[in-house]
Order: sequence, then structure tokens, then C-alpha cells
Amino acid sequence: MKGILENQAPLVISGKLNPFPDTFLVDLKMMFKNMDLVSLTPYSGKYAGYTIQKGILSLELQYLIVKQDLNSQHRVFLDQLTLGDQVESPEATTLPVKLAISLLKDRKGQIKLDLPVTGNLDDPKFSTGRIILKILKNILVKAATSPFALLGAVLGGGEELSYLEFEYGSSTIPGPEEKKLSDLAKVLFERPSLKMEIEGHVDIERDKEELRNTLFQRKVKTQKWKDMGKKAMAEIPLDEVVIKPEEYPKYLKKAYKAGKFPKPRNFLGIAKALPVPEMEKLLFTHIEVTTDDLRLMALERAQNVKEYLLKTNKVTADRLFLTEPKSLPPEKKEKVKDSRVDFRIQ
Repeated sequence: MKGILENQAPLVISGKLNPFPDTFLVDLKMMFKNMDLVSLTPYSGKYAGYTIQKGILSLELQYLIVKQDLNSQHRVFLDQLTLGDQVESPEATTLPVKLAISLLKDRKGQIKLDLPVTGNLDDPKFSTGRIILKILKNILVKAATSPFALLGAVLGGGEELSYLEFEYGSSTIPGPEEKKLSDLAKVLFERPSLKMEIEGHVDIERDKEELRNTLFQRKVKTQKWKDMGKKAMAEIPLDEVVIKPEEYPKYLKKAYKAGKFPKPRNFLGIAKALPVPEMEKLLFTHIEVTTDDLRLMALERAQNVKEYLLKTNKVTADRLFLTEPKSLPPEKKEKVKDSRVDFRIQ
């Protein structure tokens, strides 16, 4: 069977049918190409809540029924689907239709869906149309609740792309996590209409303790850094300064001396010379890590992630947004550290 819709969308149905009960068989294939979706605006407004500005639909459907067992494939191809104005409709879904389209649409503006359905036609609860609607609803629910899981189903990866873990006390992106950021950059490249929020967080207790350790090491390294001269200071970052074991007492003593906190003194009021463990203890004890320090670390983590993504040249700055966290510790995730950056797709 052949036909054409509005002089532009060809329809072809081909296959074979054996109607006899003992050898009942249906093997059909239907192809429908280049249907203009603008004509479906009354339906999209009613059920999706938006008009259709433009878009082309092509379908390839296959149905194989042996006796009463159905195996079917529904391949849907949408090209340049773009929603228009919002429509007030009591029957419209409240799920994020536009976000779902952005998650599914590739760089060419195309959406490809494979929707297989299997079942037995003797089952009174079985309905191909109902199952397909359920699949489409699940896609919208995924877009609302787990957009990274939906992206993962299409492009690979999954919910693990929604966060990046950090070492306690550090805002440097860990080496093992760089691959995750590279994968995330590829996802954003393939979905150019998506934007992403980047929100830094900290583990209050563990990050605070490790940050004190980091600040302690920086105080000691600063003393050697100064001895290296202005040229070296300009070329070598402080955190890359290496202190050899035999140098450590010397620079620890300088850091202790430079510390502005009360020190044990002799009867003449001169600061006493102390052994290394005591200097370490006093210097460490008087390093204060404030809430502002932790907030700055959270922001640095988010900023470092943004800079890494920009350096991949797969995503532009106008698609990445740093956000102020509602609280320094994030929402708890099972088996995921609080010391992390969270991502949200828009």
C-alpha cells in the first residue's frame, strides 16, 4: 500500500499476512517520511502545553506477530523539532517537555528514538499504544528527575556525570576525575542547546581538617619560596615548591617565627627555641579555618571545573554558570563524598 499526505509525506506499508488460526502470522513494515509537524499544533498544545513552531517527523514501524506473540519496533526520527508559545491547557503535562527535547536533540537538531514493544495479544491488559505512551512519559520523568541518566541512555555514561569528587582539603581536580570531565564536555558538545550550573560544596569536618594541613604546608613552603628569589617565585607556584627532609627543620623554624601568635618565652622575654614537634603543634594549632575559607574552597572547585571544561573547546562560557550553594555541605548521596562539585542541566 502506498499513499501521500499533503502532497509531500509518502507512506508505504508492505509485508505479508496469514489469517489462518493455526498458522496466524503478521509481518508488516510501515514507513512514513517527512510529515510536517506544524499541523499537529492543536494536539501538542492540548497535551504538551506548547505549539509547534517547526519540525519534520519520519516513522519506521515493524510488527511481527506469530500466533499471538508480538515483537515490534518503532523508530522515530524528528528533525528540527522546535516548540513555540506556551498554551494553557488543563490536559497538558506538567513535566519538562522542552528540557526533554533539548536532552534528546543532537548537534544537527535531530532526535532518534527506538521504542521496542513486545507482548501477547491475548493479554487483555496489553496495549501497544499504552506502552509507547508510558515510554514517552518515562522519558519526560527522567528529564525532570535524572537528566544525566537520560543523557547516559542516549550517549553513554549516566548519573555519575552529575558530580565530581575532590580530595579533602583540595580544590585541584584529581587526575582520575579528569576523564569524567572530558566525557561531560563531549555530552555538552553533542547537546548544544543545554546549559549547565556548577555548584561547589565541601565536607565541613574533613575538608576543614585537611585544609588546615594544606595551610600548614604552605606556611613552611613560603619560607623556602622567599629564599628562592623573585625570579623563581614568578616561575614556580607555591604549591609546587619541594622541601627536602634535611631542609624541613630550617623552614619550619622560619614559619614558626613568622607566625603571629603567643610563643613560649624565657625569663628575658625572648622566644624559646623549641624542638620540631612542639613548633609543629603550636603552628598547626593556631591555623584557623573559617566558614569563609571553606566557601572560597567550594567556589574554587567550581571555578576549576568550569575552566577545565572551557579548555576542552567543546563548550562555550555562555553555557556554564557558577552558582552559590544554598549550604556548604551538599545533599547527601549514597557512596558519594560531600567534598564535590554538583552539576545541574537546564
